[in-house]
Amino acid sequence: MVLIAPSLLAADFSRLREEVFAVQTAGADMLHLDVMDGHFVPNLSFGVPIVSALRRCVALPFDVHLMLARPQQYLAAFAAAGANSITIHTEADCCIPETLAEIRRLGIAPCLSLKPGTPADTVFPYLDSLAMVLLMSVEPGFGGQQYLPQVTEKIAALRSEIDRRALSVKIQVDGGITAQTIAAPARAGAQVFVAGSAVFGSADYAEAIASLRAAAS
Repeated sequence: MVLIAPSLLAADFSRLREEVFAVQTAGADMLHLDVMDGHFVPNLSFGVPIVSALRRCVALPFDVHLMLARPQQYLAAFAAAGANSITIHTEADCCIPETLAEIRRLGIAPCLSLKPGTPADTVFPYLDSLAMVLLMSVEPGFGGQQYLPQVTEKIAALRSEIDRRALSVKIQVDGGITAQTIAAPARAGAQVFVAGSAVFGSADYAEAIASLRAAAS
């Protein structure tokens, strides 16, 4: 199953309500929300108030990606704002097992992310407690970057371990995903694709999402 998650970071921030409604109508499976603190990554994005406001606009599942140095401080706030899944980074300054357990306690799907240079096996000890693993296929912090092909090998390694253990953990890829690049990570075993410019930079969101889905199938 191919799931497309448009990234809000690439939307027109002057008309966010219309943008999220448009991708919902266009067939998006979830909305990816990159929360950046300017410390863990060299950029700032948006926080709890934006997530909460958009939650009142659409029914799409909210896939909240916390690119924060200390994500454990904000879990309850994002859960209350309407997150359906919360992703933290293995590289963050937190106790990963405790933070994942708190996400589950809040009734949210726990997910774990790796930067491009972090080995795939870093997440292996946590797979039994995860709903999804997000592999960054660009250095996180800014949109519009090109897909790093070396991440495809990490996807394959992760897929092999998930299948070996007969787990239902999904693999998500974020960074440089277009109709031209999506096939390789899909063949390697990814199922969920975050697309920013490929969707919000297109003239027809429905056509863009359909093209991504077809290219990955």
